[in-house]
Amino acid sequence: MNRPKILIVDDEAPARQRLATLIADIQAKCPCDLIGEASNAQAALDHIALAHPDIVLLDVQMPGMTGLELAQHLSLNSQEHMPAIIFVTAYDDYALKAFEVHAMDYLLKPVRASRLIEAINRTSKMQAGTQRSAVTATIQTSPVVRQCFSILERNRVLLIPVGDVLFLKAEQKYVTLHTKTRSYLLEESLTSIEDEMTNVLVRVHRNALVARNAIIGVERASHVVDADSEHEKITESWQVILRDAEERLPISRRQWPVIKALVR
Repeated sequence: MNRPKILIVDDEAPARQRLATLIADIQAKCPCDLIGEASNAQAALDHIALAHPDIVLLDVQMPGMTGLELAQHLSLNSQEHMPAIIFVTAYDDYALKAFEVHAMDYLLKPVRASRLIEAINRTSKMQAGTQRSAVTATIQTSPVVRQCFSILERNRVLLIPVGDVLFLKAEQKYVTLHTKTRSYLLEESLTSIEDEMTNVLVRVHRNALVARNAIIGVERASHVVDADSEHEKITESWQVILRDAEERLPISRRQWPVIKALVR
């Protein structure tokens, strides 16, 4: 990798400026190009999609989405160019030991020039496949709770906060994620989402998960069975009513006791 392209991601402007100044100061010993800065995860994803940095200097503690979760989103999304991650933080906490084993590097603020040179030079020699495996291993060993879903749409990754989700519905091979304003296609399985977010989402039917805090009630629904026969049969079931959603989702018999307990 000749003259690696670097992106700085930190929610604090002074921290970004310090890193930018440090990168300028080390050019003689460590030639590299600073191609941009980002103050949050969405801006970082946009920069990565457009500029394809080789290395991301990523703060761990950021509001809305942490650096750990951003690294998770990068590893889960299929990309031809996966940037190497060097974490930069003021906190020497539980994640440090995990990153010392699995991440490209973990720098403590204030970052020293010698450590930044060492981290960039070492990372530049790593192959992209090795780096991707390292990031994935880091995510697997760190207790990261996802705060956003990542949606690939028109060659851009959109971050949808978990708190904005009303329900998710399996339709053929895709899952449709629904918010108050619109819906998105998500390439994940309902089962994996349910396993990860059981405290936030609850299954109402084999093909649907709903946000627990969006449930405002239930109502009876009538269905016609054997409509082509001489004697039509009417059956009743229950469906869930969600805040800010016109669509009513059927509740399976198996899940009815669970949903009933939530609306008491």
